[in-house]
Amino acid sequence: MLSFNTKYNQLIQSKYRYELQDVQEPNLYREVFDYESIPKIAFNNRLVPTNMPDHIWMTDTTFRDGQQSVSPFTPKQIEHLFKLESRLGGPKGLVRQSEFFLYTDHDREALERCQALGLPFPEITTWIRANEADFKLVKAAGVKETGILVSCSDYHIFKKMHLTRSQAMEKYLGIVKAALDQGIIPRCHLEDITRADFYGFVLPFAEQLRNLSIEAGIPIKVRACDTMGYGISYPGAALPRSVAGIIYGLNHYAEIPSEQLEWHGHNDFYKVVSNAGTAWLYGCSSINCSLLGIGERTGNCPLEAMAIEYQALRGTTDGMDLTAITEIAEYMEREIGIEISPRQPFVGRHFNVTRAGIHADGMLKDEEIYNIFDTATILNRPASVAVDSHSGLAGIAHWMNSHFGLEGDQVVDKRTPLVTKVKVLVDALYSEGRNTVMGDEELEVMVRDSDVNQYERLLFHKSK
Repeated sequence: MLSFNTKYNQLIQSKYRYELQDVQEPNLYREVFDYESIPKIAFNNRLVPTNMPDHIWMTDTTFRDGQQSVSPFTPKQIEHLFKLESRLGGPKGLVRQSEFFLYTDHDREALERCQALGLPFPEITTWIRANEADFKLVKAAGVKETGILVSCSDYHIFKKMHLTRSQAMEKYLGIVKAALDQGIIPRCHLEDITRADFYGFVLPFAEQLRNLSIEAGIPIKVRACDTMGYGISYPGAALPRSVAGIIYGLNHYAEIPSEQLEWHGHNDFYKVVSNAGTAWLYGCSSINCSLLGIGERTGNCPLEAMAIEYQALRGTTDGMDLTAITEIAEYMEREIGIEISPRQPFVGRHFNVTRAGIHADGMLKDEEIYNIFDTATILNRPASVAVDSHSGLAGIAHWMNSHFGLEGDQVVDKRTPLVTKVKVLVDALYSEGRNTVMGDEELEVMVRDSDVNQYERLLFHKSK
């Protein structure tokens, strides 16, 4: 069937139909996943067109998938983080939804606290097991949409559930129909899609979901879950690992609209952010994330990373408040006790800290030389310099300006006598064998000991 595509201004052959292949033995792609070696990256050099949707956004699974990897949050903590997510997403709701559990009193209290805030975004959604009894929990909570686990690889269908593909599809469609009968929007989590038989199960199942969606007049959503982080963003990568191929196939062959497609990735092979950006680029509107990337094993796609990526791709924040990222990180570290790697991009204590003396000298002359962007304005995180044995006068001067908030005529440079005096004290420590970075508190003591009157003047500037 040919149809004229107004986006590409071309006649597109679009009528593809795939039948379920109800095989007797599971297809485990052993040539790729032999388990005794690193999974192989195969190519077929088939390229699909980019298809960036008109609207893209993020969703959040911090309180569902993310919370499974850490000590449970209290309802009060969830409420606070939910408000910060809303601020980060801005008035256009670029953090569109947030996903909750429903199984305990603790879960339901957290959900009710967030509902009571009356915020337009994120919309509260839930996640349930694939059984009809759980729909009662969703209805009781007054939630419009819920995630449903519909595992799609033969690893899960054959080895975990001990079903055939036809039995699995029949079971899944029954649960989806039950959700539709209750007026609940189903969000189908196609677990382990990057090890699934795409043409033999994924597409036939997705086509059935599209048909049910049309019949019911309810937008069934499809979440493509890269459960093990096997997704590949390289051009010409072969299925089942090709992110571009998966999104293109669901969008073009199964005709699932971009706004009903969502990508959920894990970071087992360090590819979670590039895979998420690729999903956007090839036709998926929604990227499922978690704060700081917390989640099972290596974690989910960091919400803060995709907020930054959104502006990089769109050229605008569209109203997002990116300074909320810094508050989220500080709160999760201080109040919840989550350890953030000092070098974690955008949120780590040292992500915009320069150590080398020659770099510090450049920072002193012009911050832009060694800082990735204006982190002070965008993230409320001024660039700084760590002081150690290699920092030199320039490093100490930059630390002093940053720590005490010196501007204009008050700025010190590497020729300032106070800087020289502090460097003498720093050098003395390292000559005695110290090998760790200087802390802010001990540097303050050195400034005070070097010139108490000037130290008091510096404190005045810091307090303003």
